[in-house]
Amino acid sequence: MEMMDTERLVIRRFVPEDGEDLYQYLSLPEVVLYEPYPVFSKEDCFREALRRYEEKDNNAFWAVCLKHNNKMIGHLYFKQVELEHFMTWTLGYVFNPNYYSQGYATESARRILQYGFEELHCHRIIAGADIRNTASWRLLERLGMRREAHMLQNATFKRTEDGEPIWVDSYHYAILASEWM
Repeated sequence: MEMMDTERLVIRRFVPEDGEDLYQYLSLPEVVLYEPYPVFSKEDCFREALRRYEEKDNNAFWAVCLKHNNKMIGHLYFKQVELEHFMTWTLGYVFNPNYYSQGYATESARRILQYGFEELHCHRIIAGADIRNTASWRLLERLGMRREAHMLQNATFKRTEDGEPIWVDSYHYAILASEWM
């Protein structure tokens, strides 16, 4: 599938022209605070949009766009993990803060879950969130996902000035196909 839609959104594969919209939010420190990468430069965003566009056959990234003007306001990550026969997929998301608190992340993530369960026949969809990122784990709960674990110091994406890893706790969520139905 190359495109999905909801009442207000189009969820589609990246196109090279998405670089500017990607830059509008991946260049912000508050957006990448809980991500495993630093802020992006404008050049990095255009290169990343092009890379994601060119990886169509195995692309886990989906651009989330407003239906009325095709403005990309965020993106979803949806990829099969573990052993293929486990039928488990992982969900992630990053959005432009100009579009926070309007239900767009919930609307798009709910649609990708529907796609996963109804079209890909996933057995299980999982997601994780830094415990400090309240908005993220509350989104997962709105989607009907169940918190399965509180992992202690299980991830490190940032380092101190001395180069020491900064370990963080995370919550792990999941939803089964039987729970989605």
